[in-house]
Amino acid sequence: MLREPKQEKETQGEVFNLEEAYGKTFRRLSEGDIVKGKVLAIGEKDVYIDLGYKSEGIISVGEVKDITDLKIGYEFDVFVESKENEDGLITVSRRKAEKMQGWDKISATCKEGDFIEGKVSRKVKGGLMVDVGIEAFLPASLVALKGFGNVNQLVGQTLLFKIVKMNKPRKNIVVSRKDAIMKEREAIKTKVLGELKVGELRKGLVKNITDFGVFVDLGGVDGLLHITDMSWGRISHPSEMVAIGDTIEVVILNFDKDNMKVSLGLKQKTDNPWKEIENKYPVGTRVKGKVVNIMPYGAFVELEKGVEGLVHVSELSWTVRVNNPQDVLAIGDMVEAVVLSCDIPGQKISLGVKQIEPNPWLEIKEKLSPGMKSEGKVRNLTDYGAFIEIEGGIEGFVHINDMSWTKKINNPKEYLKKGQKVDVMILAVDADNQKISLGIKQLASDPWADIMKKYTLGTTVDGVITKVTSFGLFIELERDLEGLVHISELDVEPSGNLEEAYKVGDKISAVVIKVDDLERKIRLSIKKTKE
Repeated sequence: MLREPKQEKETQGEVFNLEEAYGKTFRRLSEGDIVKGKVLAIGEKDVYIDLGYKSEGIISVGEVKDITDLKIGYEFDVFVESKENEDGLITVSRRKAEKMQGWDKISATCKEGDFIEGKVSRKVKGGLMVDVGIEAFLPASLVALKGFGNVNQLVGQTLLFKIVKMNKPRKNIVVSRKDAIMKEREAIKTKVLGELKVGELRKGLVKNITDFGVFVDLGGVDGLLHITDMSWGRISHPSEMVAIGDTIEVVILNFDKDNMKVSLGLKQKTDNPWKEIENKYPVGTRVKGKVVNIMPYGAFVELEKGVEGLVHVSELSWTVRVNNPQDVLAIGDMVEAVVLSCDIPGQKISLGVKQIEPNPWLEIKEKLSPGMKSEGKVRNLTDYGAFIEIEGGIEGFVHINDMSWTKKINNPKEYLKKGQKVDVMILAVDADNQKISLGIKQLASDPWADIMKKYTLGTTVDGVITKVTSFGLFIELERDLEGLVHISELDVEPSGNLEEAYKVGDKISAVVIKVDDLERKIRLSIKKTKE
């Protein structure tokens, strides 16, 4: 507490005569003024300030504790909060003065949308406070981009911020670090893009891997390394060559400054192995390579690093019908093949494995001719016929219609089994297209002329039920010969269940009511037997 006026006060070894101070010309003070003040005395809790007014000012020590060289006579601006209190002292604030001055300065030079530098001073509820000349609020949602860590690590840092809101009545400012980061990144991108040159080598960090390529950080700009630009050879996925976090050296293939897009290459660091392929692998050359990939349509064989050829499934064997390359090849197999064609622009080489051996079809036309009989083994069955292995591993095909003169065959499996030995007749030889047509029924003469004589209309026949359907019964009259009793020719109710009335294996008598030479069908009736 200061003494009454006209008395002396001794503080920190200095004496001030207050009576003399009162003799000075006093300034006029009002609440809200900002005036210059000089330290008169420093107490434990308060600091006394000479305001050039009849009364002294008082300010808490907490408002000046950041002044490291605070002493008697030190001057700074203060804000007049209220006139004399009960002790005759004027309450002043250094912080409010700084805020007012800071606001006036910022409002005069800055506006919303401008960028300003500030120091993160402390953490508060919902965000951080930033000293930009006055304290501005930085909401937590505007601290950084997605994925930022603990906001406490920003306290004490001087950074760039964007002013997103200025509240003049309250003299408040809201800032964003997130927008400033985006601006800084755009500036870095612009700088990096300005330095890039097509064809130059750059080191970058693998940030992300997708099915179609790799994103590489070039130091502020992300470039795309497409999977087709990673290797001259074939790769299934970019992860076969790089991993996230890898530092790789790439070639700048192209860049678009307007859209900030950069295309990168890895394989371009080495010469294109396809340049001299036509000279290295002319058509007809025998080559050796390793199977590196197998697809349903063929196998890819690596001839050298970055150069692969395709062996189509049809080029695997002269004689064996290969449905899937995996039946005869496996990844890692070393194979010998012949170059069939080279497509340099398309970077494709067609290979043939079967061409390593002489083409047996060149001799087939001389050895086999229509009408010859041969023995073969059933290699494969389809819905419409069977493949039969005959001369020297050569396969011929028996169509379902060439299996029997008399028996109606719905599926070849009803008549033949895989691996079964069978006699066949050569029907046609097409060496150019590597096809042989075979027949089984042609080994015997066509019996239908005799059948028509034997099964005349009205003839009563005995047979065995072989099949019961919803529309009638199939009756075996003799080996491989059936007749049909339509439901309309049965002695049953139209709505009756045939499977209850008739069983496969039952013997039955019927009357021939029709013989169709063109369709080769015999129609029977049970009703007629009772007439």
